[in-house]
Amino acid sequence: MKCPGHIESSLLAFFFLENAFAREASIKVPVFQNSTVMGTDLSLSGYKNVLWIPEISSQFQFYPMFALATSIFNRLLASVKAQLKYLHCIGISCLVLAAETNEDEVIPSVQTLAVQSRCKHSPAEILRMERIILDKLQWDLYTETPMDFLNIFHAMVMSSWPHLPPRLPQRNPSLHVALLTKQLQHCMACHQLVQFKGSTLVLVIITLELERQTPGWFVVTTDLLKKAQVNSTEFRHCKELVVLELMCLQALNAVNISYPISQAVPPQGKATLPAPF
Repeated sequence: MKCPGHIESSLLAFFFLENAFAREASIKVPVFQNSTVMGTDLSLSGYKNVLWIPEISSQFQFYPMFALATSIFNRLLASVKAQLKYLHCIGISCLVLAAETNEDEVIPSVQTLAVQSRCKHSPAEILRMERIILDKLQWDLYTETPMDFLNIFHAMVMSSWPHLPPRLPQRNPSLHVALLTKQLQHCMACHQLVQFKGSTLVLVIITLELERQTPGWFVVTTDLLKKAQVNSTEFRHCKELVVLELMCLQALNAVNISYPISQAVPPQGKATLPAPF
């Protein structure tokens, strides 16, 4: 019999989930057709500029803001015909706007951001792009992000199945969320996965982790899928693509372990972020 604390936690997580689904339903995402973003001449290689966002997030220590910045980036691409030459300006503007939603975030000046990010756009252009984004999104920057769903789904699993943490590679739930976050960030930068809702993407990542680490995964994932009410066809399609992406991430991690940067590249003074172009 579960203690009241577990029941209360489950009910609270389910309440947050319902609200998150309601907000997610209104989110538009860019649609790819014939290797371009529908309605634009932006190619898949151009979209990969979204990979620049986590690099900038890390450089300026905007770690929690990556998911929201990427969400703003995708919503804008779904609303306007963006040109390739402006994508880095859009990216850093989205990151700044995401950081500004957090009152505790210390944000460098626009001049500092423009110089140190090496985005090749002036402070005036970044400020102008921020205003354009705010106008196009009607000043409604915050929507449910995949990171929000990750926290909600993970809390639901931990509260409904409190015996799981000892079986997970990181017994501390916070460390386990950090591991899943790394997988999520990798998948969010994949153009093939943009078509799926953030809730579906996160659900796939969590269920794959449960299948890999937990002997009794079937009961847990069945319960989670029932609560999420996800489309089964969409879920299977997303799962196939995520498996491939996580295999790439695993291979990349193996290379980084085998060939540490400190050994592969001679030190050349203070490290700087690679130029975006």
